[in-house]
Amino acid sequence: MAGSRLSFRNITALAPMVRVGTLPMRLLALDYGADVVYCEELIDIKMAQCKRVVNDVLQTVDFVAPDSRVMFRTCDREKDRVVFQMGTADPDRALTVARLVEKDVAAIDVNMGCPKEYSTKGGMGAALLSDPDKIEAILKKLVGGVAIPVTCKIRILPLQEDTVRLVQRIEKTGVAAVAVHGRLKEERPRHPVHCDYIQAVAEAVSIPIIANGGSLDLVKTHADIEAFQKRTGASSVMLARAAMWNASIFSSKQLLPVETVMEDYLKYAIRYDNNPFNTKYCLSQMLRDKVESPQGKKMQEAQTMTEISEVYGLQDFYRQTQEQLHARGDSLQTSVQSDRPVIDGDITTMAVKFERREYPPQITPKMFLLEWSRKQKLEQPSYETVQRAQDRGFQSIVTVAERKYRSSLWEKSKKFAEQAAAIVCLRVLGIPEGRIGEEDSGLVCKRKREGRPGVPDEEEGNKKRHVVENQLKSTGAETNSDHHKPDTPPEHL
Repeated sequence: MAGSRLSFRNITALAPMVRVGTLPMRLLALDYGADVVYCEELIDIKMAQCKRVVNDVLQTVDFVAPDSRVMFRTCDREKDRVVFQMGTADPDRALTVARLVEKDVAAIDVNMGCPKEYSTKGGMGAALLSDPDKIEAILKKLVGGVAIPVTCKIRILPLQEDTVRLVQRIEKTGVAAVAVHGRLKEERPRHPVHCDYIQAVAEAVSIPIIANGGSLDLVKTHADIEAFQKRTGASSVMLARAAMWNASIFSSKQLLPVETVMEDYLKYAIRYDNNPFNTKYCLSQMLRDKVESPQGKKMQEAQTMTEISEVYGLQDFYRQTQEQLHARGDSLQTSVQSDRPVIDGDITTMAVKFERREYPPQITPKMFLLEWSRKQKLEQPSYETVQRAQDRGFQSIVTVAERKYRSSLWEKSKKFAEQAAAIVCLRVLGIPEGRIGEEDSGLVCKRKREGRPGVPDEEEGNKKRHVVENQLKSTGAETNSDHHKPDTPPEHL
């Protein structure tokens, strides 16, 4: 299948690195001068279960697993330069994943060099080096099945001539390039890279060969990149650890202080809602021997992005970014949904948000719903709340007399989500909700309306229980089983 092609000649690339090659690091590398960036290896079985979700709040495309984890996140900034690397040992599954992501990435890469057990035990990674027939089957399937370039990344074999023959066979599958890590699968970073093997391969084929493995001994500055390329005779160079330690190595200017690089990285992590534990891992790699410094220890103790931001003096940036994201989320939800009740399965929904300023200080919709339920001799309303991964919004379902009610809009907190669900229930049932200017219904006594110092709201003692009373009469809600739900969480939230 023909299509526009990403060039792999004369480039410097961020290598695929587990737990490092997430969106913040990839964008950082591009900022500093990398031509191409690879994501971390993602396993085909897990990716095949993912759902593609357009995240309008973060302005990203997310591939979300059934447990709501974001397995892969990308954005327009890198669309033409990001290579999706997968771990696979199955041609059909590989093609399924490639087709899932091909509209959002520039190329597909197959990992054939990872020596770690989590990869090799499934026949993936370096395990493929001993099965050239499977290598050929996977690559041919991908090359013939997607419109974007396909590449692979290998390690060298014990004999130089065997390595050359393998790459020549790979070339015949139609791949656009091959990255060669100049070490055996048994060797580790402390072992010297075999530049002669990479050179022999580069001389034997016509497709671009990307040299990898020089970070420790050969590539310590930007000028070293060209020297490594010449020494191996490769078309291009791929950097892993050297870029992980200081991504400004991609810049033709002088290497930046690691503190500056860490701040730039953290801003991307905040902007794109990166997992805090992944963020800590990447920062720890940059700190290296300073990870036990006072600041390094504070960073390791931090559990949230808020706390990590405070360690590095970026709390104001974090707060401003969160405000911007929440404002964008709110604007996306306004005027796009009907305020009429809609039946979604066994749940009655309405597009409702809880606006605190519309209610007296001591009054909330939950209080009115609780008092109404008591007067009707029903069990107390029960609330079930979920949080979606893409923007950490909250949505609640309230159950009253075995009927369920939910706002189709997402709120910024669990408390607000519960209040919104209560409003839906009250409005559907035609019950007052306590808004300012509303006629006194007598549901909440005057003392509660005026507030009694030191006495908590009754709703604070509301225990969540399932309702077993008779159903209420039909509410006249519009029934539409196929109603589109733009704000439904990605998967099983």
